[in-house]
Order: sequence, then C-alpha cells, then structure tokens
Amino acid sequence: MAGSKTERGLVITDILLHIHKPLYAHIQLVQNEQESVGRCGPTAVIFISPVAANLSSVSAGGVTLYDNVVRSYKYTPLTFLPLNLYEQFQRAANLFFLLIVVLQCVPIIATIPWYSTMLPLLFVLLVRGFKDLATDVGRRRSDVQINQRPCDILTPEGFETVKWKDVRVGDILRIHKDKVIPADLLLLCSTEPHSLCYVETADIDGETNLKFRQALTVTHAELNGESAKQNLESFDGIVWCEEPNGNLHSFKGSDSKILQNCGRLKLKKTRVEILLNKTVLVILLFMLTTTLLLAVGAGLFEYRVSPQYDVVSVLQRDSSSAYLGFLSFWGYIILLSPSMPISLYITLLTDSLSHTRFEVIHVVHCFLIGRDVEMYWEDSDSPAQARTTNLNEELGQVGHLLSDKTGTLTQNRLLFRQCFIAGHIYGDIAGEFKPLDLSWNRFSCGGMKFSDQRLVDKLRERSSPECQEFFTALALCHTVMSEWRDGLPHYQAASPDEEALVCAARELGWVFLSRTRETLTISEMGLTRNYQLLAILDFTSKRRRMSVLVRDPGGLLKLYCKGADMVILERLQGDWLLQESTERALELFAQGCLRTLCVAVRSVPETLWTEWSRALSQAGTATGNQDTALEDIYDQMEKDLTLLGVTAIEDRLQEGVPETIASLRRAGVKVWVLTGDKTAETAVNVGYACKLMDPDTILIEGEELRQLLESPSPDVHLMSKETEVWTTDRRAEKSKAALVISGPELCQSVLCCRVTPAQKAEVVEMVRKHSTSITMAIGDGANDVNMIKTAHIGVGLCGVEGSQAVQNADFALAQFSFLRRLLLVHGHWSYYRICILLRYFLYKTTAFALVHVWYSFYNGFSAQPMYESWFISLYSTMYTSLPIQCVGFFEQDVSAKSCLCWPEIYSIGQKKQLFNPFVVAVTLLYSLYTSIIIFFIPMGILQYSALDFQTLAVTVETSVVLTTTVEVILQTKFWTKWNIAAVIFSLVVFFLSTLALHSTRLFTASPKDYFFLGASPNAFSTPEVWLTIFVTTCIAVLPSITIRALGVVLTNPNKHKIHSSKKESVELQRFRRGTFQRRSSYAVSQGKGFGKLITTGVGLHSAAPPKDGRVTADGLKKESPQGSQREMNGDVSC
Repeated sequence: MAGSKTERGLVITDILLHIHKPLYAHIQLVQNEQESVGRCGPTAVIFISPVAANLSSVSAGGVTLYDNVVRSYKYTPLTFLPLNLYEQFQRAANLFFLLIVVLQCVPIIATIPWYSTMLPLLFVLLVRGFKDLATDVGRRRSDVQINQRPCDILTPEGFETVKWKDVRVGDILRIHKDKVIPADLLLLCSTEPHSLCYVETADIDGETNLKFRQALTVTHAELNGESAKQNLESFDGIVWCEEPNGNLHSFKGSDSKILQNCGRLKLKKTRVEILLNKTVLVILLFMLTTTLLLAVGAGLFEYRVSPQYDVVSVLQRDSSSAYLGFLSFWGYIILLSPSMPISLYITLLTDSLSHTRFEVIHVVHCFLIGRDVEMYWEDSDSPAQARTTNLNEELGQVGHLLSDKTGTLTQNRLLFRQCFIAGHIYGDIAGEFKPLDLSWNRFSCGGMKFSDQRLVDKLRERSSPECQEFFTALALCHTVMSEWRDGLPHYQAASPDEEALVCAARELGWVFLSRTRETLTISEMGLTRNYQLLAILDFTSKRRRMSVLVRDPGGLLKLYCKGADMVILERLQGDWLLQESTERALELFAQGCLRTLCVAVRSVPETLWTEWSRALSQAGTATGNQDTALEDIYDQMEKDLTLLGVTAIEDRLQEGVPETIASLRRAGVKVWVLTGDKTAETAVNVGYACKLMDPDTILIEGEELRQLLESPSPDVHLMSKETEVWTTDRRAEKSKAALVISGPELCQSVLCCRVTPAQKAEVVEMVRKHSTSITMAIGDGANDVNMIKTAHIGVGLCGVEGSQAVQNADFALAQFSFLRRLLLVHGHWSYYRICILLRYFLYKTTAFALVHVWYSFYNGFSAQPMYESWFISLYSTMYTSLPIQCVGFFEQDVSAKSCLCWPEIYSIGQKKQLFNPFVVAVTLLYSLYTSIIIFFIPMGILQYSALDFQTLAVTVETSVVLTTTVEVILQTKFWTKWNIAAVIFSLVVFFLSTLALHSTRLFTASPKDYFFLGASPNAFSTPEVWLTIFVTTCIAVLPSITIRALGVVLTNPNKHKIHSSKKESVELQRFRRGTFQRRSSYAVSQGKGFGKLITTGVGLHSAAPPKDGRVTADGLKKESPQGSQREMNGDVSC
C-alpha cells in the first residue's frame, strides 16, 4: 500500500524480493498460504540467500521485478524530441504546413517567400514543445519529491537511511509511527504485542480510518525479542508471491497494485479539436479540388489563349501546357495555403511581435483559473490548478460527472448529532448551536457538536437509568483501541462511526479508558469501573451489527449490541415498548439525512452463557465453513434484546457540496457517485444529503431492476443482454428514478457501491461508449487515478488525503464545491471564447485566401497572388490577431454571477450550439460570400479607372482588414480597455506598416522583396479608393449586422430572459419521503471486525491507564435547552 501511513512502530519487509544488498531473511510460507496466494494469480517463487546479493533484478514467473522509482512523466532526454515532434505532427495542419514549407523552397513553383510559412511553423513547434516539456518537468519534479523521501533499510551494518528510489525487492525496512510507507510490504513483526499495526490508507482511497494488519505467526515468533536483529542476520528461505497484477494488496513501484490499477497516461483531445481537425480535412479537400481545377484552367489557358499573344508565348519558354498546369497546381497549393486555418494551429500563441497560435488562449484561461480567488482554499493554501492546458473548452460541455465519495464529497468526519433514549429525542440540529459546558469532565477533548443540556443534566444527576445504560453500551460495544497522549485518551478505530460514538460517550462522561484481553475499563462520570470481556461478536457486512458480552462489576452478564435499525428491531422482544415513538424518531433522523444506529442490551443467564460458550468454542475449532457456524452461534445470543436507544450521526459533507450538486443538476450535468462503501445505506445517506437524489426519487436496486426489465412495460428498454448494461426510462411522466448498484451490477446507475479502482474506470468507459456527452471524473485518492485518466476530463482534489489523484489529473481543486465555478463559469466562458475564436479564424482566413481564386480568372490562372507578399505574412499575425485574442481572453456573454444564478446557461456547451458541423458550414459560406464581395466590388469599380494593379491590391487589402476588424467588433460583447487598444493598435499598425513597406528606402535596399513602390501613398490619396473601401466593407458585413438586428427584434435571447427573470437562490430543504423508508448505515468503510484478535490478546497494551476515583465537579452552569445548528467545520477531537 504505497503511500499509506503507519500508526505503530514496525519492522517490515517488502513482499517483492528484488535482491539489491546483502539480505539476511527467512520467510517460510506454509503450504496453505502458498495455495491461497496462487489462487489470486500466477505464483512467483523467489529464493532468498546471501549469494543472490549482487543481482540487479529478479525474474519471477517470467516477469522482471524492477526498482521502486515512481515514474509519471512521459518524456526522457532521448525520447523528448522525436516523441514530441511525432505528437505535434499528428495534427493535420502542422503536417500540411511542413509540406508547404518544402514546396516554397522550390523556386519554380514558389509564389510567396518560404519564410512566410516556415517561421510561424518553427515558432509553433518550439513553443508547443517547451510547453509540453514544462508540463512534463512538473510531473518529474513531483516524482522526485516522492522518490527522495527517506526510509530505513537493513544492511549488514544495521539500519541505514536511504531514499525511496533505492528500495529494492527483498529489502527489509523499518517504518516508524506516522511515516509514509514507500511500497507494498509484507509485515514481519511490530513493536506491538502479537505484531499488530494500524495503517491509514488516505493517500490510496481517501479514508482516514485505520486498517489493522498482523504479521505471520512464524515471523512474529522468530523476530520478536531481544535477539530480533541477530535472527534477521541468520535467515535464508523461500517466499511464494503473486506476479504483478491489478489486485490491490501487494507489489511496489510500477508493479504495485495501485499503479497497476492507475491505467496508462492517455493523450486527451477535446471535441472541439476533433471537429476542427475534420474541418481542416474538409478545407484541405476543397483546396485540393479547387487547385486542381485552377491547374486545369492554367493548362487550357496556355494551350488555347497564350498562343494568341506573343508576349505570353515568349514566357512559356517552349514548355508544354500540361507542364505549366502542373507547375500552377503546386503554385496554387502554396498560394491557397492560408485558407487552411493556420491561425487555429499557428496564429494564436504569443504576442503581436511573434507568429502566434490559439493555444495561448488555453494558457491564459488556465492562468485565470489559477488566479480565481473564489477557488482558493485558504486553510491549505491551495489555489485551483490547470495541469493540462488544452482541455479548457471541454469544461463547458460536461454531461456526466462521476465522483468518488469518501474524501471527495465527504470530509470523512462523522459527528454525533442526536440520539433517542426512552422516548425522548436529544439534540436539535435545526436551532442555533450552543456548545455544552463540559469543564466538569477532565477527559473532554473538546469539539463536541451536540447541544442538549437536558441530557447532560440527567447523566450528571443520574436521574435516568436508561440514559446511563445507553452510554455504557456506547463505551463498551466497540473494537476501538485507546492511546494516551497528554493525559487524555485518544482513539484508533477501524470505522469512523465507532470513533464518533466512543468520542461522544467520552465527552458526556462515559469514557473508554483501556482494554486488555479479558477486561474493558471505562470511567462513568468519574468513577472507574472494570468489565470482564467474555466475547466479541464481530461486525460483518452481512450481519450489519456487532455485540460484546461482558460481566459488569456487580457480576451480571450483559450483551450489548449495536447495528442497523432493521437488523436490531427484528431481534427485540415481542411487544417492545415505545415502538411507535422509535419509528417516528428513526424517520425524523432519516429526514435529517443522519445515519441511524440502534443500541440494545440483553441480560444473559449464567446457564445460557455456559451452554453458548461451549458451542462457541466448538464452532471456533470447526474445520469446515467456520464463518457460517459462528454466525449461527451469534444469532442464538443476539435475540430477545431490549432497545436502549438510537444514535444519529452526521456524515459530514464538504462545505458547499449540496449546493454544488444542485446547481450542476440544474445545468443538465448527470452526477454519478462511485464508491467503495461496503453498505449501500451509507452511499444512499450521502446521496440524499448532497442532493444527488431528490426526496421523490424512486430507488431501484439490482434485483428490483431485473424484475422491472423483465416486465412488458414499454418505458423499459434493455440495452444489452449482458447483466452489466441495464437502463430504464422514467416510469411515468415527470417521475424520477435512480439506481443504487452494488457488486457487479455497475452500469447505467447513479450510485455504484463496492467498486474497485478498475471498475470505476470501466463505468467511465461505459458512459463514454454509450453516450455522446463529455465525462468528468473527480477523486482524491490513488484509487481514483484510473477513473481520472479514463474520463475526458480528470479532476483531483488536493487535500490531506494525498497527491496521487492530483498528479494524474487535468485540473486540481482543493474543495468539491469549487467544481461549480470551474464548470459553470470558467468552463462556459472558455467554451464560448474558444468557439467564437475558431469561427472567426475560419472566417477571416478562408475569406482572405479565396480572393486568389477569383483573381485567377483575371490573370490567366497563373497563380499570381492578389496581395503583396508582406501583407500575406503579416495579415494573420499583426493586422488581425490582437482583437480576436482579446476576445479569447476576456469575452463574456454573461457575467460570472449570472452563470451561477442560472446554471441552465451551461446547456449551450452541452448541446454544442456554438461549434458544430452546421455552424462551421454557415461560417464557411459566410467567408465565401465575404471573399466574393471583397474582390469583385473593388474590381468592378476600379477596373475601368486609371488606377493600376498595385492600387487594386492595396484597396482589396484594406477592405479585408477593415471587414475582419468590423466583424470582430460585432462579435465582442464585453469590452475592456484591452479590446479597444487592440483594435486601434491593429489598424494603426496596418496603415503605418503598409506605408513603410511601400517606401523608397526599402525598395532601394531590396527591390525583389519590396516591389510595391509608392503604391499605398498613391492609393490612400485617392478618394475613389476610400469610397470603394467603405462600400466593400459595409456590404461584406451586412449579413452579420442583419442577423444580429433580426435576433434582437424578432426573438427574446436567453440573455434577456436572464436579466428579466426573478433570481432564484439555491436553498437546501429537508427532503420528505412519500413512504416510510429509513436509511440506516453502519461503518463507512469497515470490513470484517477483528474482535477475535482482541479476545486473544492481540495488539493490546500491557499497562492499564492511570486509575482515578470519582471526579469532583467544578460546578454546572445551568443552560436552557438549546437546539444545535449544523455547521460545516469542526469535529470531535479524538
């Protein structure tokens, strides 16, 4: 379990035996252990002896086991250049322009200078390469931080501190308390009795509760004691283990189970980019077809028309018409290359002084995300991070959000909020929270989120035997281990539920002090009492309850039991009291989205105990199906119970989670929760609390779903004959349905329980396969990495749980609630800006290039350019790039506040309204119209005047610049000083550079490159030219102005609806169930209990805590009973 933490001092050896240094160890696994390993996968047999010390690797079952170095980066110094160039030339436009550069280097067909394309392409390759390198360097630095962590390793000279990356298979490690474990390890022994240790796996699965691990009996017996080190130095032996696979429990480095489940790093492309690539291919085919037709026209012109003119015939130089047509073909390829949206790949990445390309828009959007103070978490100093810079517009199109639960939606902190005892409900979460005065309790650690002075008074005055018995049960019925720090008991529990209950009992005066193999010691209002522990009836997910059988100080035998309400209530004595009030209390707690747990007691006669203990001993030594036998024995004792009360625990959600999910659902995002919880009730509780499911939602579980699908209802459809792929339409009009799925029934559900990391990824893959929506996966632990990589967009939560999810995510957030702003604001804006930008560049580049086609009909299809060569080079980089860049940086169709208040706006991206094949086709048709107007109106006006070709070229050039500038002005809705400055700057640069390029000085320096001598001063001094430019510009933008005017007059756009509608705030209301259906849960992530280890003395402290008599009260401040207000921060300090 690489990345987990230990809670006790350990001496551990790695189960992967890669001999690196002299290793002196002996691990002899017995035959049944070998067989159990073999059942999980192919078995590797590894021999350990000092003679193998010089080996650098070990081959196990044909699989080479490597080092412990973590590698999440993609490039190496040798592979960066070829791999990055290969990835960049996967883009059709980059490959196309590489071909254009090659053609421009051939003088006979070069119609424009080679540097006009070569420099932008080279710059783009360099910038993209450096960006990819910077991203990969960040991953490498993160890997270095992990690989440089220290750990202790056994050498012939003793334990020495080395780095994680130096750990090899077969090394013996010593792990101290609260240290991070560097690899998947096999526990040899620990400093605790019976070699028991507790491990926190938050970095893997986000769960902060502790899991227990115990060493093999043979290694514990050999390595404990004063001669442990000497025993290590004298061992040799054999270890049987599995080959590397995806089962989560062993191996290390790249072979570790968690990394085997992480999946491969995938190159993600946005839907917009995919459509853009297809558009580029369509434009390419159109250009090739047009070029071929123009080349045919050139051949026919040379064959039929040129011989009639002596001047033209001399220029042919005895070349055939077919050859000249062939040369014209390649000349037009070069000339029409700007019709390829070079700006989409080459023309928007830096400032106006360089050839740029549109990825700078992505970079700026990522910068704005990181600088958004609304997504900054001050507690951990964690801003939002965009770790990938090419998925921004995808944030505005998410249709499915697949989320982990523990640590992602919840804080994994459970709070004791209410309880029901003897017909009374204590604790009011609806009123104002007023902390209790617990100064009389010297064991209080603070942080109690329960407020009801009535209960405290009854406990202190001992006026309610029912309340005393209830909290006695809470203090005794558990498997919690106590640890004393600063004179106070702190608890280590296998379940957050148990920890919350024991902590609550401690705060209210019933303090669990310690346990031994045979005793439990508690303090009841300052009076220390010892209970004899006779048996622990373990919790399992099937039993959904646990019990302890104790003998109290008075000699009475009692069974205390706690568990899910449905399980406990059916085991109560017949005609039990307060049945109706208990049912009402359970329903009330369920309405408050609290996790209910029933507590009961039974007085056990001595004769029953004698018979039952004998049967228990026999079942414990049975050779076949022992677990079933034990459950039957437990059932015999856990009956005829007397209800003591009900606990109500709040599974704390992260701040703002319900509001976030409510807003996302209003935005049309389908929210699914994939959790590893072993009980569906736990997940359902959280589902209702976080507004994943509405109060009127119909819950459909696996078996009910099968029956529903087998019914002849026309509303139900079967997507696949396989049981994993089920779906159902709404049962009735306006009704809602949600599926609660556990085990293998994972697909087409809203709430998936008991899923492994690989299954999470399979669910994401299934959604991607059977729907067209964009998927986003969010998680916080290493077990979410595969899911994050599989989704279109992966989001990692950076918090106390670790960094594995963040390292592999596209975006990193500190809180789940920040997802609301990331999608609804930044996602919508990015999608809107990118779509406007792409449509504009398709428009301006295509309109610019098609002018050459119309001019061909006047120049004999000679591939002569309409524009000056320098204008061709500067058009996309200097004259028209800055205004649209500012639109891409700052444009807003609606404000951030409106995006959050009306999430329905987000559906624009989900429906692809701004960039789809129809919109692209309309844009290209509009550019075709514009090119016709820009050429034929100046040609029609000026062809009969005394003005020359260069004046016509300047007129057309000025018309193109002004038309595209007016178009970007019409596109801009959110004006800033930068937008205004960009428009003015672009126009000023165009006129000044045009005058400068047509100057006498440059012509004298290089007549070949600056041959438009005096053309612009002559054109700009002619009123006829300015009138032609004005008319051309007005007619060219007339359709755009007309459509916008009609849109305002004839329709009521969403923007106007938004500003005219009444604001609706997101409010969280208590849900009301139409039918009585409680949702109880027990143990968020607790597996099978380990009571057997406790009753055999395993892992218990040898020394009892300090004993004390009755605590003298300092006085009790009387307070009127006050309700408690639910807060989002704080917890019981344990």
